[in-house]
Amino acid sequence: MADRVIETTDLERRFGALVAVKKVTFNVEKGELFGLLGPNGAGKTTLLKLLTGQLDPTSGGCRVLGTNPAEDPIAVKMKIGIVPEIESPPSFLTGKEYLQFIGLIRDLKDIEERAAHWIEFMDMREAQNTPCKDLSKGTRQKLMVAAALIHEPQLLFLDEPFAGLDPHYQKLVRDYLSDYLRRGGTAFMCTHILEIAEKLCTKIGIISRGEIVAMGPPGELKRDGEALDSAFIRLTENAGATK
Repeated sequence: MADRVIETTDLERRFGALVAVKKVTFNVEKGELFGLLGPNGAGKTTLLKLLTGQLDPTSGGCRVLGTNPAEDPIAVKMKIGIVPEIESPPSFLTGKEYLQFIGLIRDLKDIEERAAHWIEFMDMREAQNTPCKDLSKGTRQKLMVAAALIHEPQLLFLDEPFAGLDPHYQKLVRDYLSDYLRRGGTAFMCTHILEIAEKLCTKIGIISRGEIVAMGPPGELKRDGEALDSAFIRLTENAGATK
């Protein structure tokens, strides 16, 4: 129990008659990269928002780093890093000012050094003096990744973190995440890129119509000789056929 970073029990979220997340129960242990895969509209982002205190559950509950995000969302957000699905840094700040702003919110003592490090690491020198509204989509995405990592959180929540990144920066982020896990970090990632999920994730959950239909290490979800994309289609189609 002491190494459980995320715990959920019968977690559910309804929007009127729509059940977006239905009776979800799972755990994520320290040092894992948990990948959540599912078709569009399956409930991935809703589940991530429940875990990060952006939405309250309709029923059931969860604990993140020992805290209930519905009861104390600020405490959870101060401990974690989040890369949202849509890159949306404030349009009126430069990229450098945005990272400095994040550093102030998180009460970092060496804001200038950390901001400079991430600008250099993600090769976004154009972000130093350019308003975010004028940055390319890819640079804004790199900026959101840097903002999530600048305080070296214990736990990362990543919603399609590789969207908008070219192959070079996808590899850069993959390598960073691998090192982050080796250093004791934990991550929860929603992604459509099955190849990256198979390479990076220690455990995968597949969600369909709000329900977890399969969970386990990538190799255990596949039949002999089956690729992960084929397993994904089989599992989500089978789930749909049972409704």
